[in-house]
Amino acid sequence: MLFSKLFPKPIKGGKKYDSANATFLINGGFVDQVMTGVYTFLPLGWRVLTKIENIIREEMNLIGQDMLMPGLSPKKLWEDTKRLETIDVLFQASGANKASRAMNDAEYILNCTQEDVITPIAKRFFSSYKDFPFALFHIQVKYRNEPRAKSGIMRGREFRMKDLYSFHTSEADLMEFYDNVAKPAYIKTFKRLGLGDSTVIALASGGDFTKNYSHEFQTLCDAGEDTLYHDTETDIYYNKEVVKDPESKKYEIVTSAEVGNIFPLNTKFSKAIDYTFTNESGEKLPVYMGSYGIGTTRVMGVIVEKHHDEQGIIWPANIAPYLVHLIGLDLQDPAVKEKAEKLYHKLLDEGIEVLYDDREEARAGEKFANADLIGNPIRLVISKRTEEKIEWKKRNEKESELISIDEVMNRIQSVK
Repeated sequence: MLFSKLFPKPIKGGKKYDSANATFLINGGFVDQVMTGVYTFLPLGWRVLTKIENIIREEMNLIGQDMLMPGLSPKKLWEDTKRLETIDVLFQASGANKASRAMNDAEYILNCTQEDVITPIAKRFFSSYKDFPFALFHIQVKYRNEPRAKSGIMRGREFRMKDLYSFHTSEADLMEFYDNVAKPAYIKTFKRLGLGDSTVIALASGGDFTKNYSHEFQTLCDAGEDTLYHDTETDIYYNKEVVKDPESKKYEIVTSAEVGNIFPLNTKFSKAIDYTFTNESGEKLPVYMGSYGIGTTRVMGVIVEKHHDEQGIIWPANIAPYLVHLIGLDLQDPAVKEKAEKLYHKLLDEGIEVLYDDREEARAGEKFANADLIGNPIRLVISKRTEEKIEWKKRNEKESELISIDEVMNRIQSVK
């Protein structure tokens, strides 16, 4: 990708926002705020989010089947599950249109979760014990009428989320699958996303979903808005809502950001709409369910909070918008320009994602600042000073060095 064609360009000396992810993602040209809690993902941001979701999708495909449910649902589905009045962040919409002769006075819900949608779908197609267990997931836009949308893309009114739902013939089978999602599926997923070392499993309230404990995946993070109590004797983390005796000295109190959650729904939703299966004896019994979420846009914000310095983002290589940020200096010199373009095309031919700053008018300082802000893992510089060598620097390291083009290609392969 040529930097001169990149839409949009990073904002020079941009505004500082209430969180690192908002500051760097907005100023870096990754996202644009449409209104409070609602963002457009611009080309750089969409590349990163797509890579995050592809990693999640790869791991979820090992335990379930991918699909896509709507973001809009009829109000009746929520009335059937008796959740219309229990969830206070629902966006409701009317189909009434005064300009139209054919009035549509139906009422709708902008979904903030999908239990109310998926359960009737499952009931329609699978009802024999032979069909179970099964799991379905999707990645979709969600809507929450947050009273205080804040912290950039970490808490929005419109966001993207992965939901997986599992269906079982017994509580024992549900809990076996539930434990498998927690470990290893989710643990492996967050490790691949660069959050493995700082993400813990915390006991939490079941909220509107279940009377039992649920589990949250919390990334230890100064910018987070959750408080965890870590029992240093048992190494168990508790959400502040369920901690026992919070004044006890055995707790280490830490700040964190929730990146995922899992709920044993049991028969809450199946009983609400009379979803049963027929066992081997012909008896009809209620279906057991589990719900498993990962906020994909939220994860992106948390990754920035965990991987940045004062200059900008430091993306993990597997989710960076581009692996290489190539900077051409002294491009008015035909020899230097030819060398830079030759390397750019060589990288492309090798299947390496590269953002090439081909601007002739931009100063070196501006180009270096843009590279640090955007945060691609490898920075390569070609100029008069580098002569036949290429300047190599990794974004998470301070020092640069001059190396040959062959060595550049070898090192890139080890970073990929």
